[in-house]
Amino acid sequence: MADMRTPLARVRGLGSAKSGTEHFWIQRLTALANVPLAIFLLASVVALVGADYATVKTYLSMPVVSIVLLLLILSGVYHMRLGMQVIIEDYVHGEGMKLLSIIANNFFSALVGLACVYAVLKLGLGG
Repeated sequence: MADMRTPLARVRGLGSAKSGTEHFWIQRLTALANVPLAIFLLASVVALVGADYATVKTYLSMPVVSIVLLLLILSGVYHMRLGMQVIIEDYVHGEGMKLLSIIANNFFSALVGLACVYAVLKLGLGG
């Protein structure tokens, strides 16, 4: 079958949505970033098994730990939002319902992210 794209379209290399693979690559990059961050979280949880509340609070209030947890939250929530957006776009067929679902996904992701960031900052700043 012959390529029906114009020469300019072939040079740009963009798909029918005119956005290329940016969404795909951002989702892969956040997944890659989540691997070491999640390993740090799991190692922290394992190290703190059996520790009392004061020890856990002291550990979580260390700046490096707080920063890594904030990075995990931001990367994880953004990855979640991107993944759910793909699912919504693929499986929700009504345009109105699709738009409402994407809006709800964005608000839900923001709410989860803000709640988690608030919790880490409250612990990290000794609140």
